[in-house]
This record gives sequence, structure tokens and C-alpha cells, in this order.
Amino acid sequence: MSDTPLRLLNRVFGYPAFRGEQEAIIDTVTAGGDALVLMPTGGGKSLCYQIPALLREGCAVVVSPLIALMQDQVAALKELGIAAAFLNSSLDGAAAMQVERDFAEGRLKLLYVAPERLLTPRFQALLDGARVSLFAIDEAHCVSQWGHDFRPEYLGLSALHERFPAVPRIALTATADAATRAEILARLDLGDARVFVSSFDRPNIRYRIVEKTDPRAQLLGFLAGHRGEAGIVYCSTRKKVEETAAALAAAGYTALAYHGGMDNATRARHQQRFLRDDGVVMVATIAFGMGIDKPDVRFVAHLDLPRSVEGYYQETGRAGRDGAPAEAWMAWGLQDVVTQRRFIDESESDDAHKRIGHAKLDALVGLAEAASCRRVALLAYFGEASAPCGNCDVCLDPPTLWDGTEAAQKLLSTVYRTGQRFGAGHVIDVLLGKRTEKVGKFGHADLSVFGIGAGQPDKVWRAVLRQLVMRGLLEVDHAAYGALKLTAAARPVLKGEETVMLRAIAAAPSRRKSRLASSSGAGVHDDEDPLFLALRAWRRETANEKGVPAYVILHDATLREIAARRPATLAELGEIPGLGTKKLEAYGEDVLAVVAER
Repeated sequence: MSDTPLRLLNRVFGYPAFRGEQEAIIDTVTAGGDALVLMPTGGGKSLCYQIPALLREGCAVVVSPLIALMQDQVAALKELGIAAAFLNSSLDGAAAMQVERDFAEGRLKLLYVAPERLLTPRFQALLDGARVSLFAIDEAHCVSQWGHDFRPEYLGLSALHERFPAVPRIALTATADAATRAEILARLDLGDARVFVSSFDRPNIRYRIVEKTDPRAQLLGFLAGHRGEAGIVYCSTRKKVEETAAALAAAGYTALAYHGGMDNATRARHQQRFLRDDGVVMVATIAFGMGIDKPDVRFVAHLDLPRSVEGYYQETGRAGRDGAPAEAWMAWGLQDVVTQRRFIDESESDDAHKRIGHAKLDALVGLAEAASCRRVALLAYFGEASAPCGNCDVCLDPPTLWDGTEAAQKLLSTVYRTGQRFGAGHVIDVLLGKRTEKVGKFGHADLSVFGIGAGQPDKVWRAVLRQLVMRGLLEVDHAAYGALKLTAAARPVLKGEETVMLRAIAAAPSRRKSRLASSSGAGVHDDEDPLFLALRAWRRETANEKGVPAYVILHDATLREIAARRPATLAELGEIPGLGTKKLEAYGEDVLAVVAER
């Protein structure tokens, strides 16, 4: 009996049924057609090329940007009994030559390579002498020069169609708005490709965004609900990464730093610990994360504003790949926006790129300031309609709105009366009636606006000011050291012709447990089950013996299901998702022994 996609899914990968459009994508590529696949992280993108690779004659060449991702995916495929290999700089000469021979002589079904290597004359000659079943281009958004993670080497991948017109290609990404999709199709010469766009919704992720007050303390408060869990904390600078990692370590967390200024060996060691150990918190710049295939990341935190909604979605999407509940938390403030806008304005980009950069930043600020469901706003950015989720911070703790027209008039008047020459700190000092040295130097205590805001505390005025900047009533002049200036939109507010509704400063959020659950019904903090912990201990020992990440052996979701069902026979164990034939043969008896002991 010949294999079908569904039989392979059952027998090799251990899953009972396809999700979403997986089957249609697999059928398209298996039949020799091209495809562009947009599917959220954790949605099963890799199956969309791995199954066609097993069904078609020859070897699939997978273009992947990261060494660690190649290594982990190949390790996982070998655990399933699939002939897979990678070619990258981690191999010595002899090992690389053996992989090349295996590829040329048809002993492989999947070969992972970086785009730089694929385009070399040596590898192109190797391709000419081999039978290639398909080309899979992972992280395809890297081809977009307008995107958040542009990789110039991806631009050369259009040559694949010219050189191998009969070989199907599948480009995959978790993040692309309509403009980026069009650019991927054009730059990779995928004009005839079928486009598959899955829902961008990650219902297992709870989104929470807070205003910065004391970021370090706020982060520690958030992490208190995630002790012993794996997560990522993103910071904007290398210095902040180092300081935050040290603070978390001092607070008792297993925290590691990762940024571009570290030597390669240290970065690689930290990444391997994060991938292979349980409960590691990686504090990093955005240099870390793309292609990270760790399924049990329970949270992603941002201590600074990302660059765009695409970047935010891509980074937060690294949480909860296993489908179990996870959290995306971010602290942000006006200074984040000022800094990002300065970066855009001072970049060497042309005016068109700068306009797009500002528009992307404005969209992200709109998400952060949202007074209604964050998931609705996030999905709307990608062109997807949805209903309120009931599981983000705005749904769980709706913000209070107040008529801030008078407050806006006072602040705008103070900016105007002080000459539109000063930054936020001085303007608020004048509003509050503080007789600072600077106030005295410029005679601002004699102004009619001096002290007119004394009835509200500093933090309220900072919130008002930030929202006025966000709404475009004020702008920050970077060339004038951050001076605040009125825009044309401020005029009707000052004249009383327009009402300004503002968002009140949020109270400390409640720590309600998620209403969501994983497919097995386990919640975020339901990992105290002695059997689940025993299974994780067995998995860790087995992974260490094999020198692979723990999730390559079995995912947490599979372990939770085993703990919930407590199978007594191999037949019962084989009914649990995630256990294909090879894994059942390799680990079935050991797993049943662990279950029997508890």
C-alpha cells in the first residue's frame, strides 16, 4: 500500500489529523506546485514541506537562516527515522564531505542549508548532480527589505526558479502583512504560487501591555507567576540585556544573556542551554529568537517597545508553540517611542522607507494604547476580523476612559507658553509649579501656566503627555534635543472645539488564571502532577544521553497527555498524539515503566 499524507502523519509523526490548510498545502507541493504559506508559529509549518519531501523522489533542500534551528530539526527528524542532515559551519571538513556524498548519492530525504551556502558555486554544482525533490524557504519574510528582519542573502534565492524551473518551491513565514506578502512573491519569483494564509490568531497566548513606571520591578512582578518556566525577555540594548540578566539571576532565576556583542562561543553555549535545559530565562536583544524551535516557552516579555507590529507578533509568537497557555507581556513608555522615531529619522533610509517606518511604529503604538481587545487590534493589522477574546489584559481589566480635554488644554498651553523649546520633564515641572533651577533661569515661574496642573501628580501628566504625542497633538523635535511642539491638530483642542478622551493610568493588573487550556486540558501552572514531573525527569535524562534538546524526545504536550491518561499498554500509549511508530518503539516501554511507578 503506497503512503498517503495522512498515513505518514499518523505513522511517522504520530498525529491523528491535519490542521487547517496543511493537507491542501501538502497536496499542492507534492503535486509539483509552488506555494507561499503564512502560518502562525506552532501551527505546523514544517510538516508542510517534510511530508512532501517523504512522498516525492529525491531530497528536499530546506533553506534555513540559523545553525541551531538546522541542528534541532535534523535531530528531531532522525528521532523519527527520517534520513536528514545539515550543511553549515559547525561541521568539520570530513563531516561536511560525507553529507555532500550522502546528498549526491541519494541517501537523504531532507538537507538543511543556509542561504549563503546554497548560492555558492560549489553547492550549485552539487545541486546539478543531485535529484532535488523540492526547495523549502523558511523564514521567507527575511527577503522583505521593508520588513523587520531583512537578510540580503535571501534576495539571491530567486535564482532557484531560473536554474531549477521544474522543482517546486514552498516559502514559509509566520509574519507578513499584505505588502510583505506581495514582496515575497515578487522577490522569490513566486508569481504562480498558491498563497495559503492561515489565521494569525494564537488563542493560547495572553497579551498584556503595561505603562512603564519601574520596569525592573514590574518585570519581576510578572515573572513571579512563571518561576521555573522557560521564557524570553527582550531588551533594546546590549547593556540593558546584561544588567537585566544579572538582576534576574540575583533574584533566583536561571537567567542568561544573549546579544551581538558577545563572542560566538558564549552565544552558542547560552542558546544551547536555553534549548536543552528546563526553566531557563533568556534575556536578549532581537538578535536572538528567529527559528528557535523550543515548544515550551511559557512567556515572552518586552522591556522596550519593538520596532513594529510584525516584530512584536514574531517575537511574542515564540511563546506557547506547544499550544499550552502562555503570556506575552510588555512594558513601554513615551521615551521608547521617542527613541524609535529618532532611529527612523536618523537612519540612512530614503524618505519612502522612513514613512513606512513611522507608519509601522504608529500601528504598534496604537496596539499598546488600545482601549478595546488587543487580539482584535493585532489580528486586524494582518487583515483578519475577530471578536473580543476575553483573555487579554484589556478584556480582563477594561481601562477607564476620562474626559481629558481640560488637562490636554493645560498641557498644550504650557508647551506653547514656554516657547515650544523644552522637553517633557521641564514642561511638567512648570505645570506642577516646581521652582527648579531651570524654571528660575528662564523665568517660567512668572508665566500664567505655572502651577495650573498642581492638582494632579507627575505620573498623571506624563500619561496625558504621552497620549497627546500618540494622538499627534504634540510632536517631539529630535533635532532640538527632544523639544515638544504643537501640531496643527492641537488647535481645535485649545479652542474647545474638540473633546479629548484619555485612558486612565491602569491599576495593578489582576493575576487571573487563563480560561484557555492546552489540548489536554492542562493550564499554565498545572505542572505539579508527580507523574508529569517524573516523565520530564525521564525525558531530560534520555535527552542528555542522546545529546539533543528534551523536546526532540517528546513535547510537554505529549507528556501532559500521558500523565492525564496514564496508559497501561503500548496500544493505549500509541493513541496519544506525538508518538509515531519510531518513538513508540524507542521509548514506549520506558514511558510505561515511569507511569507504572507512579
